[in-house]
Formats: sequence, C-alpha cells, structure tokens
Amino acid sequence: MRAIVLEEVGGPDKLVVKEVDNPQPKEGQVLVKLKTAALNRRDVWITLGAYPKINFPAICGSDGAGVIEKCGAGVDDKLVGQESIIYPALNWGENPRCGGADFRVLGMPEQGTFAEYICVPRSSIFAKPIHLSWEEAAALPLAGLTSWRATFSHGELKKNERILITGIGGGCATFVLQWAKATGAMPYVTSSNENKLEQALKLGAITGFNYKKEGWEKEAKRVSGGFDLIVDSGGGDGLNSLLDTLNPGGRYVFFGATQGDATKGLSMAKLFFKQIRIQGSTMGSESEFAEMIQFVEKHNITPTVDKVYPLEHGVEAHHRMLNSEQTGKIVITF
Repeated sequence: MRAIVLEEVGGPDKLVVKEVDNPQPKEGQVLVKLKTAALNRRDVWITLGAYPKINFPAICGSDGAGVIEKCGAGVDDKLVGQESIIYPALNWGENPRCGGADFRVLGMPEQGTFAEYICVPRSSIFAKPIHLSWEEAAALPLAGLTSWRATFSHGELKKNERILITGIGGGCATFVLQWAKATGAMPYVTSSNENKLEQALKLGAITGFNYKKEGWEKEAKRVSGGFDLIVDSGGGDGLNSLLDTLNPGGRYVFFGATQGDATKGLSMAKLFFKQIRIQGSTMGSESEFAEMIQFVEKHNITPTVDKVYPLEHGVEAHHRMLNSEQTGKIVITF
C-alpha cells in the first residue's frame, strides 16, 4: 500500500510517499480501506520532533474514514462493507474524567491514517453519518472530539450563553463555533488574521476581535457583556486578560498552549472572587465520540473543509498546516 512516511525529524520535507506492507487485522480488529484522512497540528509537530519517543519510520495521521474490508477473529463479518469513521485514539480506559495510563492518540507509535489501509480495534469503528462526504467525514474525528469535550463535557455550554473562541481558523476552534451555533449559544471569536475573522462571521460568529490590537479584551467585554465560557488553545501571557472578560462563575477551558506558558502569573483573587473555573482538556472517550456523532446527525452539521490534497501532495498539505494558512480541516484523499 502507499503511505506518507516520516523517516527522520526535520519538518514536512522529510515526509515521503512510498510503498509499505499492508497491515492484517489481529483478533478484535478490522481492516479499513481508507478513502480520506485529515491533518492535525500534532502531525506537523511530530515531523519537527516536538513529540518524545518517535519511532521511525512513522506513519502519522489520527483522522480517517473508509470502508471495512476485512474482520479479524472475534469480529462479526457483517461489518465488511460498512462505511465508517475511526475513533482517533486508543485505550481511553474506564475513567470518564481522564484518559488512562495507556491512552494514546492514533498515529505514532502505532500506524496512523496517512496510508491506504489501517487496522483498528472494533470499538474504534463508527458508522459514517450519511449526510457527510468522505472529505467531511475524515475532517470530523480528532478536532471534533477535542472541541466537543472542551465545549460540553468541561465547558457545559448552554443555550443563550456567551462563548469566546480564541484562534479561529484551526479545526478545533471552527468546530467549537459550529457546536455553539447548533446549541443556540452566542459565539464570539478571536484571530490575528482579518480574513479568518471574516470567514468566522460567515460561519455564524456574532463578531470577531483581532487579538493583536491593543485593548481588544476590553472591547470584547464591552461588546459582548462578558463571557460565560472561553475555549482557548493559546495560553501564554494573554491568559490574565482573557480571564478579565469572563463573567462571575465563568469557565475557561483550554486544550493547548500554542503561545506557551503564562509567565506573568495568575491573579488568584480574580479567580476566587469571581469564582472562575479553569479546566484543562484534551481528547475524549469513545462514548463522547458517539455523542458527538449523534449531535452531528441531529443538527446536520458538516465539518468545514479547507483544502483537499491527493496523497502524492501530502508534503504540501503539511506545509499549509505548518504555516497556519487553513480555515477548517486539511484533507488527504487516496
């Protein structure tokens, strides 16, 4: 089979498309012939060596959709032919509050979805919503699930609440906007890119704020009346200013720290007087994945696809992600 293979650290240019051996399903697994896959920031970070214990050669990719072609021992052969999307992780464990010690994201060290075939556990297979194209289906798993857990499991977003979504344009942030709109909440967004702010308005954001402009936080609070929930992936020294925009009893949920750690320290009085909750979040469980798919079907939600590349142009796709040029998800077809 053909696959996008990382043979050494050094960025997307170290990726090559080559023939590798086809996997075979073990007991409890299914073999999926992939139609599409999608990129996440994690995939680019791996090429840059930003993850520990990278096993070479590595086939990355956590998002994938395709057709079940073969079942391993103990799996009902009636699944053969099912159009499916793949839960983008392994071994969540029994604790719904946090993944267990063996939890890991699909795609390094195990083979990921940047290949024509993949073997995954039967429990990782979910029927593809019929209203989604193959490209849209591949765009859903990791970013959809990460944003779902942040927005609902931790953020507890409700109808008519005001939510601020930082860094709009990436897959997760775009999904948070879609979840908020479908819930009946009032979404506001931030970005340093005016084009991305304009795109967010078309997707249903009430308004957007350029976080490079001095005093944007005060303007955001004035315009919105304050936020009940902030979903963030930036962190950094802007954290204190973000917390200033929260209403009493507000929630700040973050699933990344692209701007690094906050070096200026937190105002503890601000937190306890306003009873603000700070919650870290990451991927979710299989049950949350099932809830998300039901929500997508109920509200006829279609993931925002930025650009589609054939497998042979996988390096170009990774560079687009590296340069943060996308609005929505970057998809690869086989």
